[in-house]
Amino acid sequence: MRSREGHFLLAGGVAAADRLTKWLVETRVAPWESIAVAPGLLNIVHSKNRGAAFGLFSEHSDAWRTAVLVGVSGAVGLAVAVMLWQATAADSKESRWMRAALALVLGGAAGNLYDRLRFGMVTDFLDLHWRSYHWHTFNLADSAITAGAALIALDLWLSRRREAKT
Repeated sequence: MRSREGHFLLAGGVAAADRLTKWLVETRVAPWESIAVAPGLLNIVHSKNRGAAFGLFSEHSDAWRTAVLVGVSGAVGLAVAVMLWQATAADSKESRWMRAALALVLGGAAGNLYDRLRFGMVTDFLDLHWRSYHWHTFNLADSAITAGAALIALDLWLSRRREAKT
């Protein structure tokens, strides 16, 4: 996919899928109810995160926390949107992986920003654990942001390797 429209549609699709999955959890799973999807590995747990990643800033007042998180999320989202716009220009030399990565990050950021603007918090529901290790509960938007960031890192690493060979 090379088109600008296609990449922004991908970002919109990620945000829409994030909102849909959160709505399904909000309307079908009671708060803090746990549903085993893959016993010993994955549960669906309806939780609310008033803070940032891993609950950061959750101890601050609602007004302060919401203003800071919406401001930072909005600024980062805008920066990523500009980067995606430039990366999808006809004369851009950015790889398809970088363009897809930026679309994933933008879609995830938009999904969580919508929740913060509308509800002052985000719904998290994916609960991973393995033996004694238990990851913080997260959502589809967080997954898209993480996958996008990993693709960006991989693309940068591969492009540096290609440059070193020439």
